[in-house]
Amino acid sequence: MKNRIMALVEEANRKKELPTFAIGDQVDVHQRILEGQKERIQVFSGTVIARRGEGLRETFTVRRIVQGEGVERIFPIHSPKIASIEVKRTGEVRRAKLYYLRKRVGKATRLRERKGKEAEAPGSAGKEPVSGSAE
Repeated sequence: MKNRIMALVEEANRKKELPTFAIGDQVDVHQRILEGQKERIQVFSGTVIARRGEGLRETFTVRRIVQGEGVERIFPIHSPKIASIEVKRTGEVRRAKLYYLRKRVGKATRLRERKGKEAEAPGSAGKEPVSGSAE
């Protein structure tokens, strides 16, 4: 009984349109900031190193380097404060959590780009695969 009621409440507050992003992707998280009566959008760019939870409680962690210091933020996916999530680049990883990136600096934090159909980011639409024949 309680599970059905919770499911109805959660369904009402879920975001309908979410971009598909995975661990290792470079994302821009556009967050609404309230300063007094004014509202502005602040962008946090970085690599998704973790996703956890399910339903309305699902969160993801984004990490970036600012002035040589690692900064991580945890965002609830369905929060009304999140204006949008934009996938910049897809990353190819073999792990569910990328906590090992915390120990690395510089070029060692770069991830390989994902190839194939699953890597279709917004910027890659319309590009056709190159065939093997050179004419």
